[in-house]
Amino acid sequence: MKIIPAKNSTATQTVVENSSTSVSDGMEEYNRLKFTLLVLTIASGVIIGLAVWFWYGWKIALSYAVGALVGAVYLRMLTKSVDRLGGESNRLGFSRLGLFVILIAIAAKSDQLEILPAFFGFMTYKVAVLVILAQDLSNGFHSR
Repeated sequence: MKIIPAKNSTATQTVVENSSTSVSDGMEEYNRLKFTLLVLTIASGVIIGLAVWFWYGWKIALSYAVGALVGAVYLRMLTKSVDRLGGESNRLGFSRLGLFVILIAIAAKSDQLEILPAFFGFMTYKVAVLVILAQDLSNGFHSR
């Protein structure tokens, strides 16, 4: 936020109000983006999980679903970590990596889960990121 000195106080107030409005608008957009990413991750996990169940059976679909669930939790942890970046913390923690390691370890030891479908399920949150990216790119091309 920058306050530009002015000869009268109303001009200064206008600059401060406009700056705070743009910050709150940016936070609203950021919160909408986080929610959209989470919803797209869950929706794509369900849709892909059902397709996997149809083509490959319940064991592979269960592995995929567990991976997709852990991926959604990972995405939620990632967004909370990003939320804390400007305030109390100036670094990204690596505790989320443990979530992935535990998923793969459980899939490796379990008789009910397969490693590769669990990994692909975990990566489902990337589908949501790609959908948002494609929307942003197509909006950018249409506005030109």
